[in-house]
Amino acid sequence: MLFIACYAMSQTKVTGVVTDGRNPLVGVNVFIIGTIDGCLTDSLGRFSFQTSLTGEMTLKATFIGYEDYTLTTIQTTDLLITMHERAATIDEVVVTVSTYSFGKSDNFKTMDALDVVMAGNSCGDVVAALQTLPGTQKVGENGKLYVRGGESNECQTFINGMHVLVPYSTNVENNAVRGRFSPFLFKGINFSLGGYGGEYGQALSSVLPMETTDVSTGDKLGVSASLVDWNIGGTKAFTTSSLSFNADYTSMGLYDALFPNRLDWTRPYRKLSGEAQYKTELSSASVLKTYVGYDLTSVGQHVNDRSLSLSEHNIYANATLKNNIGRGYSLFTGIANSSVINDIDNALAHGDHYYNLRNEIHLKADVRKVYSSVLKMSVGVEDYLRHSTKRYDDSHYCLDYNLLAAYTDAQLRLVPQLFLNLSARAEHASHDGDWMLMPRATLSYVPNKHFQLSAMLGRYCQTAEDDYIVMSGKRLAQSTADHAILSMQYSNDNTLLRIEPYYKKYHHLPLLTRDVYSADGYGTSRGIDVFIENHSILKNLSATLSYSFNDSKRLYLDYMVLQTPDYASRHNLRLTLKYSIGKTIIGLAESYASGRKYPIGTTPYYNSVDANITWLVSPKVIVYSSLNNIFGRTNIFRYNADGTAITANRDRFFYIGIFVSLKNNKAYDISNF
Repeated sequence: MLFIACYAMSQTKVTGVVTDGRNPLVGVNVFIIGTIDGCLTDSLGRFSFQTSLTGEMTLKATFIGYEDYTLTTIQTTDLLITMHERAATIDEVVVTVSTYSFGKSDNFKTMDALDVVMAGNSCGDVVAALQTLPGTQKVGENGKLYVRGGESNECQTFINGMHVLVPYSTNVENNAVRGRFSPFLFKGINFSLGGYGGEYGQALSSVLPMETTDVSTGDKLGVSASLVDWNIGGTKAFTTSSLSFNADYTSMGLYDALFPNRLDWTRPYRKLSGEAQYKTELSSASVLKTYVGYDLTSVGQHVNDRSLSLSEHNIYANATLKNNIGRGYSLFTGIANSSVINDIDNALAHGDHYYNLRNEIHLKADVRKVYSSVLKMSVGVEDYLRHSTKRYDDSHYCLDYNLLAAYTDAQLRLVPQLFLNLSARAEHASHDGDWMLMPRATLSYVPNKHFQLSAMLGRYCQTAEDDYIVMSGKRLAQSTADHAILSMQYSNDNTLLRIEPYYKKYHHLPLLTRDVYSADGYGTSRGIDVFIENHSILKNLSATLSYSFNDSKRLYLDYMVLQTPDYASRHNLRLTLKYSIGKTIIGLAESYASGRKYPIGTTPYYNSVDANITWLVSPKVIVYSSLNNIFGRTNIFRYNADGTAITANRDRFFYIGIFVSLKNNKAYDISNF
């Protein structure tokens, strides 16, 4: 009893309260360093425990999301501890100015490869799936990406950081094309509508960077078949590497026989494609990725008094190496080659012949380093080596030039919750000899994981098409566009809301004057994009709504006055719904676009309601079917100069396909790569 009494007298009671300066914090771990004496705070932020220590002691408080608190004191009762939220490091904050991600972005799932395939109006095409996002224009006669009042060639595609010269398949005039690449090839697709950093050049309006999958850990083999295409592909995994292949044959012959259309085909649209990838981890700090893809496309059509015959060869290959070289530095090097050959008989008149070869070699290297929790930087150089040969009957040209560029990016945390990105890019075009300097800056306020507010200013440049450069006497300066964007985003577990007003001003656009192109064109584009995604209206229902308002004016090409470009519609609205019932997924999409202006008048509004049904037959079999333009509305895309209306070659398009995994342990994974 005497020993117990002495022990009790030697215990010291430690008490206090923990707050964030306004409210009590629950569950904070408060303890004395060097001992096991301590406890967690209660619902009122209070703590109370006993210790055998006497005199001066060091108290510590830890709580997730807050800076650790340390106090050395001789006072043991009625302590008041105020903790401060931990400032996110520069690597923990992802600023999403005008960027939409396929995959996971800020822990909010927007779309993955299977979602692309199952979208009501995409038929498995990445480009068509992107056109459900705000900021994109509906240009049905070619199906390409037109972003915020910009031309289709103002959007550039990159794979693993390397440029793709022609990312679309080819087709006859006034027929929609598709993207060349399967969505299952990529682990990440980030579509930026503007405001991108110094790494990306030669894109006036937007960029589409895509990252291929990493080294596979298991073998795969998959097949798919539909009314229009047949596919087989697979992957062989090794210890630290994997080899993948994919082969695809597309033919519209059977479909055209079952569902005739308005056009007179002499040869149905056919495309033979092959892809291969090799990925290897050379070491724990080094990863090599290689990719090669080839498309052969052919089609024939009766047009007036001629029989157009078109064929295209399109090959793309790249190799990239990422390496951690020590002391926090990472090195990226890459090389890519794009070659596109177009061969057309009876292109514009009976008996003529058109031939065009375009080639680009892209070289790139950059170094990155995270210097601290408040600063990371990158610096890089790249070179585009371009060649073009064109022959049309007796006229021809051969064009060679290169674009040398250097860029740097710095991302800083100015104070907690406030981030600044500064970048600059300098480019030299050999065909006109001029240097271009393009500064860019983004200021972002990120108070928590739910809200972001960003403001962006930047300049971008891009060379004109090869024909325009030749017709200018190889003196045509690069076009420029100044971007100003304000981005507001809110997200929680079930809802994403983004509102983005923007303004773009164009300079040095190509303008045709007396059969010679000069850089005297100009224009503006302004508008606002709204995007809403929700998963809480009904159980198992996902809904997205995107709306875009765009007001564009240009004086360029053969325009005589400043006017709205004929590809731009002022209002674009898309609504998509996806509802799951057991192993069946039903999708519905509504697309609307206001009329487009032409010298002879304005087209009627565009409207299409599309639906799809996906049946998960088994963990290795998926059946997908879709019907585009359910109500069969005849949409007029444009008017020719003679007043002829251009429409789709058919009002409805029906698609049904089956996807089978032959060697895969993962359920509902139809990826071959």
